[in-house]
Amino acid sequence: MKDKIKKFGLLFFPLILGGLVSIIINKKIDYQELIKPMLAPPKLAFPIAWSIIYLLMGISYYKLNKNSDITYEEKGVYYAQLIVNALWSIIFFLFKLRLLACFWIILLDILVIWMIKLFYKRNKVSGLLNIPYLLWILFATYLTIGIYILN
Repeated sequence: MKDKIKKFGLLFFPLILGGLVSIIINKKIDYQELIKPMLAPPKLAFPIAWSIIYLLMGISYYKLNKNSDITYEEKGVYYAQLIVNALWSIIFFLFKLRLLACFWIILLDILVIWMIKLFYKRNKVSGLLNIPYLLWILFATYLTIGIYILN
């Protein structure tokens, strides 16, 4: 039973965390009112994309834990990027600190690249499962900076 709970936690923690942040910021999301840069997706795209990304992230971390003892560095970077990711939404939507959000998402970009490199060294599939995440946050970096400049 304890193993099942651990497996569930490893797989779904990113999705649960993302859901909690969504509940916290839901009433403060002003995406529709913002002037957005070219290529900005509709609001509906975000929960779909993030749900997929969070599931891939959980699968990646689970696979890394399943086959070997995870290092302190791997665990630290994984949880650090999750925290930075969660706080970005709070900084951007709840507090509306858009300039800080620009720097914050660049920090997230760095952490995710670091995480992918670490995971890939240990388990190639674990690293590769996070490529959609990296591509999405690089796009989110463009959106964040664009929204800051345009608003």
